[in-house]
Amino acid sequence: MTKASPRIILVTGASRGIGRAAALQLAREGNLVIATARSKAALEKLDDEIRAAGSEAVLVPMDIKDTKGIETLAAVIAEKFGRLDGLVANAGVLGSVGPVESTGPRSFEETIATNLTANFNLIRTLSPLLNRSEAPRAVFVSSSVARKPRAFWGPYQASKAGLEALVLGWADENENLKIRVNVFNPGATRTAMRAEAMPGEDPLTLPPAEDVAAELIKLVGPEETRSGALVDYRDLASARTH
Repeated sequence: MTKASPRIILVTGASRGIGRAAALQLAREGNLVIATARSKAALEKLDDEIRAAGSEAVLVPMDIKDTKGIETLAAVIAEKFGRLDGLVANAGVLGSVGPVESTGPRSFEETIATNLTANFNLIRTLSPLLNRSEAPRAVFVSSSVARKPRAFWGPYQASKAGLEALVLGWADENENLKIRVNVFNPGATRTAMRAEAMPGEDPLTLPPAEDVAAELIKLVGPEETRSGALVDYRDLASARTH
């Protein structure tokens, strides 16, 4: 019997937090992970762990805001693999936390470019590759503030609200195709970004990135049938305890 080829999964923001945990778990499950992040050193540490687990990864140090870089990445994936089976679009920045009127234009634009525009470019360039897969899956990481805005989170929540609208619209456009596209809200998680946003919070009261990633990666599995869903980690955790 011919052994099935591994699923090829691209994970953005794979150097730390939920993205790192997702990349590591996907690799341990036998997927071939293409891991992107700005930090080459952090990616190499991730690669060491993946190799120690008996798997392998393709490392792509890049800034997700680099449109040409995304286009080049898509071209390389097309040439090397001919398809993409899954996309975990996790990369994001917190941006400025404070009154909207005190946010600098550069900070606002960087937050939108990272959290929204980059994901548009991923969709634009990777769709043809995903559609070559037998079971294409894509998931985009959002936030609860996208739907319940709160004071001082202006740029971040605006970018995530735009992301949800973009992704759910894309899912609707593809309702008759094989691809399944969903949005995942991790909620407060024990990560460096959360510590930056809420410095007074006890991190031990929050779920670790590994637990959250375990639910996230299910959305790029071939068994996933939902599309156009907003999946909330807290709802999943609550359902397990009742």
